[in-house]
Amino acid sequence: MLNRFNRVRNEYPGQFWVLFAGMLISTIGASMIWPFLMIYVSKKLMLPLIQVASLMTLNAIMGLVFSFIAGPIIDRFGRKWVMVISLMGTGVMYLYMSAAATYVEFAITQCLMGALSPLYRVGADAMMADLIPTEKRPDAYSLMRMSNNAGGSIGPAIGGIVATQSYALAFYIAAAGLMVYGILIALKAKETLPTGSSAQLKGKSIVSGYGRIFRDREFIGFVSAFTLTSMLASLIWILLPVYSNTNYHVPENQYGFIPTTNAIMVVAFQYMVTLVTKRHKPLSVMTVGTAFYAIATGLVVLFTGFWGFWFCMVIMTIGELILIPSATTYTANIAPADMRGRYMSV
Repeated sequence: MLNRFNRVRNEYPGQFWVLFAGMLISTIGASMIWPFLMIYVSKKLMLPLIQVASLMTLNAIMGLVFSFIAGPIIDRFGRKWVMVISLMGTGVMYLYMSAAATYVEFAITQCLMGALSPLYRVGADAMMADLIPTEKRPDAYSLMRMSNNAGGSIGPAIGGIVATQSYALAFYIAAAGLMVYGILIALKAKETLPTGSSAQLKGKSIVSGYGRIFRDREFIGFVSAFTLTSMLASLIWILLPVYSNTNYHVPENQYGFIPTTNAIMVVAFQYMVTLVTKRHKPLSVMTVGTAFYAIATGLVVLFTGFWGFWFCMVIMTIGELILIPSATTYTANIAPADMRGRYMSV
């Protein structure tokens, strides 16, 4: 087993493992609060679910706008410092959110977090594509997801316990995890922007190159289908915690084991699933993964307690294991080197 670990470690550059370690640290912190965020806000503000959920809509709208801005910025100015700004800024937002007491204050934090999040996400995906050759990308993205979900398996289980005692402490730990990751990238990572990429964008508008992407019919068809699937995922990740707590009184310290189950499954099975899925055509693989999301979301209406909702998460996670690494690898492989940031942002 040690020999296998050393072989895997040597297959990828040192900077990949910096991203791997930073992802683990930051996710442990952030996942101590995000599965319970809507429960916290609904109790803090005493507002109906539709108003609480509107905060995530504000986050998503800002994320959509800044995803388009993030791509050209990352292709022009590089990946590293954009990622650092995103992580540090998001950490500050968690600190601010711990003291927020009105709908407007929470709305401001969600808008800013929505704007900052794509900067890291697009930058990290582009940096991975820069670092890893085509044939190794499916495995590399799978390993990164394993790191993310290892953190996600630890964070919610601890966070559910911490949150029942002190939500403020959970916010502080989330902020610390993101800031530590930002410092790691600032000190240990090197810029990976391909030579000549930024020169091609000088003097052009911030949305330069998107016309070419939107004429790529196969890619846009994939993006459209992926968007619908993401809507299903958001119902599970964002609304299910509040739905189960408000209607069926599933407490935070119990619900925390539902996202933990998702994370444990990814850590345990992602690499093995990817070994199978990478042998097949990406679009066919993603179709199968999407079907699991649809089944899981539909099953929620049949259940009224912890184990039923837990089962829905298990079904959705099977789809996630199949779909997500395939989608990221597919995008990385078809994107020209000088447009990776913009393809990833779409």
